[in-house]
Amino acid sequence: MAARVLRDIIQSVTPRAHPEFEEVTVSAVTQDSRTVAPGAAFVAIPGFSVDGHQYLETAVANGAAALVVQDDRRQLWQPVADVHPDLAIVSVDNTRAALPQIAAAFHDFPARKLTVVGVTGTDGKTTTTYLIHAMLTASGHRAGLLNGVEFHVGGEWSRNESGETTPEADVIQAKLAEMVAAGDTLAVLEVSSHALELHRADQLNTQVAVFTGLSDDHLDFHGSRESYLNAKLKLFLSLDDHPDGRAVVRAEDPLRSTIEGSHRRQTVIATATPDTVADVSVIASAQDARGSDVRVVTPAGALGARLPMPGEYNLGNAALAAGAAWSLGVGPVAMQAALSSLRPIPGRMESIDEGQPFTVIVDAAATGPALDLALQTLKPHVSGRLILVFGVAGERDPIRKSSMAAAAAQYADHSVITNENPRSEDPIEMVDELASHFVEAGGDSFDQQPARRQAITRALSIAGPDDLVLIAGKGAEPTLIYADRVESWDDRVVARELLNSLRR
Repeated sequence: MAARVLRDIIQSVTPRAHPEFEEVTVSAVTQDSRTVAPGAAFVAIPGFSVDGHQYLETAVANGAAALVVQDDRRQLWQPVADVHPDLAIVSVDNTRAALPQIAAAFHDFPARKLTVVGVTGTDGKTTTTYLIHAMLTASGHRAGLLNGVEFHVGGEWSRNESGETTPEADVIQAKLAEMVAAGDTLAVLEVSSHALELHRADQLNTQVAVFTGLSDDHLDFHGSRESYLNAKLKLFLSLDDHPDGRAVVRAEDPLRSTIEGSHRRQTVIATATPDTVADVSVIASAQDARGSDVRVVTPAGALGARLPMPGEYNLGNAALAAGAAWSLGVGPVAMQAALSSLRPIPGRMESIDEGQPFTVIVDAAATGPALDLALQTLKPHVSGRLILVFGVAGERDPIRKSSMAAAAAQYADHSVITNENPRSEDPIEMVDELASHFVEAGGDSFDQQPARRQAITRALSIAGPDDLVLIAGKGAEPTLIYADRVESWDDRVVARELLNSLRR
């Protein structure tokens, strides 16, 4: 990206900067002081555990040409201004709200040059983004993708190493700009409630907004279910700013009327339920442990297809994807082709096969409802035991502990309780608390193993022919996060390593 004049990228955030600094040129915009390179503008954001204003000197040492700071943090940035009187410092009311505006302006507002699809909801977001992306690609579109697992830009795949379902706004805008430069014309984004509340999803110019549903989660952050829903609704409210805005929601969703009433644009109704009136349907004729035979029904016709993902909830995800694709002019032929050639979705009901005499599946189910659905989906197709490895992420809504333990107690024949991402919580205490909830819910067959590798080892070592081992919670996440360290990790890689070592 060519350097931009500071004045041009900050004018929309009503800065209070000295006029002599407005001609300063900047070569990048970032909120991470570690990524500051000579010429960059560093936007200091007050976080929940770290305040970016504490790293202003680091940014300056790394060559920052400008600092964007928050008015109410003057005690942190004024000393830096005094020491560096020739440095451009821009003071704004809210740096978090300013970041997407500054980043979008720096990259010449890339979302305005793309057709953007945003997917939000408690569960199913990642899978739905993959399905939409596949349908758009099968129809001949050049489509980019940003979700919690991967990025797809200009035909190239890369891992999302940010640790965030939806990255910070500077990363989003940079990726959108890369898409434009690479010739992509559409972009599919997974949009979390945190991203909507924290302005990461500002400046997206969303044309199609998809709602996967809502269950109790993240209430530790949002405070109430109402606030959680209101955060999600911001994506749909933004449709009013797009002349061709469309919402997509399932016919049977209890919040359907809320979604329809949250904006003034058209709503596309999708369903996976037979005999339900909808604009687009994906109806199963047969199901097994590996997927469903379906009929994709649109106003342009209907075709049979194979959805290589098991479960009623994945039928619902596919219906939403078909609704989003239909709203962008994609017909049933491309939908059929996309489902038939769908690449395995990383960490979403992903089968791990190293020649073992039992089934191993890795899935990202990390909430009570998601784990409940995963276990319900698999249970009827297991002739042996259903063995579960699960934990709960630290610093998340406490309800996850009781709801996930209850799902495990109800459906798993044996559970190995372990850690997911403890973060600042004590790993031993977390496992003990989960075990207590598990017993209270009626569970009686379980092991406790705080170390996740040992937990997976235990589950694989006790599995026999016809058993199924579900390793739940992390999917394709690339790290394990502790209070004092971050370890490289991938449940799928670890499972393959352990399966091969157990065969020796």
